[in-house]
Amino acid sequence: MMKPEPLAPLAPPPGRRGLPLARWFVLAGMGSAFVFVLGVTAILLTLTTTREARQTLVDVIDPATLRTLEISTALQAQEGAIRAYGLTTDQQYLEAYRQGVAAEQTATAAFTTLIPRLPEAPAVRAGLDRLTAASAEWRRDYADKIVAAVPSTGTRALNRDSAKVNVELFARVRTALDAQESQLNRLHDIGRNRLYNGWNTIYVAVGALVAAVVAAVIGCALIVRRVVLGPVARLGEQVRTVAAGDFDHELGVDRPYELRELSGHVDGMRRRIVDEWRAAMEARRQLSDQTRELTRSNGELEQFAYVASHDLQEPLRKVASFTQLLEQRYGDQLDDRGRQYIAFAVDGAKRMQLLINDLLDFSRVGRVGGDLHPVRCADALEAALHNLDALLSDADAVVTHDDLPEILGNVPLLTQLFQNLVANAVKFRSADPPRIHIGVRRDGVMWEFSCADNGIGVDPRYADRIFLIFQRLHPRDVYPGSGIGLALCRKIVEYHGGRIWLDSGEGPGATFRWTLPAVGEPDA
Repeated sequence: MMKPEPLAPLAPPPGRRGLPLARWFVLAGMGSAFVFVLGVTAILLTLTTTREARQTLVDVIDPATLRTLEISTALQAQEGAIRAYGLTTDQQYLEAYRQGVAAEQTATAAFTTLIPRLPEAPAVRAGLDRLTAASAEWRRDYADKIVAAVPSTGTRALNRDSAKVNVELFARVRTALDAQESQLNRLHDIGRNRLYNGWNTIYVAVGALVAAVVAAVIGCALIVRRVVLGPVARLGEQVRTVAAGDFDHELGVDRPYELRELSGHVDGMRRRIVDEWRAAMEARRQLSDQTRELTRSNGELEQFAYVASHDLQEPLRKVASFTQLLEQRYGDQLDDRGRQYIAFAVDGAKRMQLLINDLLDFSRVGRVGGDLHPVRCADALEAALHNLDALLSDADAVVTHDDLPEILGNVPLLTQLFQNLVANAVKFRSADPPRIHIGVRRDGVMWEFSCADNGIGVDPRYADRIFLIFQRLHPRDVYPGSGIGLALCRKIVEYHGGRIWLDSGEGPGATFRWTLPAVGEPDA
């Protein structure tokens, strides 16, 4: 049979229609990845800026404002304490004044450590220097003089001139303090605005990233719909049209390249199948004519079988009968050679009649007997042994068997199968009485049977020859028979869907094995 040539590959179309499906997804994936990386980078940069703004506001500007408030509180405490000391000369006010000075110095030192981290650090440092200088001037020209004068002058140390100096110098302190507070409030507002702007930017970037992801998903869905689902739907509709009976309908889509190539190969197979189907239809028409001729020929063969079973056997019976009558009536007038010739003629007629019966049995296998149905092999073996009862008794033979199963078969044919195998075992026996065993085992969906004996056995060289019709391994005068028994057994087994063979194992005797279909599923 000529091997069909493979289909030629299709050339990709020019332009985007020639892009493979993997290329479409690579492009879409690269675009989506670029948008995603861009959005994530923007978010990370904004987060970094926002974190820095928050740290500046919370860790620097707010503590600096608090230190400024502490300086303001300390200065006011100093001014109130020194005035009370001048009015009362009470030492507790002098102690309160000194605590205020210490608190101012502590707050100023803490503020100084924050200046390098503050925005506009030089301006903030200049403002702090002005405030420090103003407070130092107020203490030198007013507070320290009051402290020095009270022990000697008492309450007279606080007079109109000193009050005027206090008002003038402390006004400078308040001016410097207000400027410092205003500058810090402005920096606080700037930091807060940066923080709010950063969070707003993050929200916008996240929203843009989500929108980009949604757009990428929608874009991929559109690509899948346009490049995959649409062509698959069109190809499916074309296939349904062909499946509905329109075998001349062409199949084909133009994108993507893989689906275009697949549809081209499928259409090539469609054309090839249609061509072969049309050729098969033509061959079927020719085969129909041959079938009718074979039917007619089979009818003639059946007519021949009828003639062979009736018309051909009738002359043989007459030859045998009249030859025997001739021997009975004129036997005393014949010499020994004449009586021997008559015996040859009778024996030849009987053997011819036996051969015709065997040929008829062989030809009827598969034509007569009906369909296969579940039967018990034990019933078929029992019938075969009943038919061979006289033969088994004369040979002192013993037949044993396993628990035989139920199979799909035909009882008359199975009876004939067992009968031929057991009869062969008895015929080809050794000096010992025949011992025959019918065994069986399950082999998947089949049962494997065996017929083992203790006879003369069969040379393994003739394992195939013995199943051919009219093939004999021994002369007819030693072992009688037509040479058709094992051929008939093989035809019966093959009619049941099995096979038969000679098991050339070691030991005396011969073992024939054959398979027959089981009823039901095999055991798990």
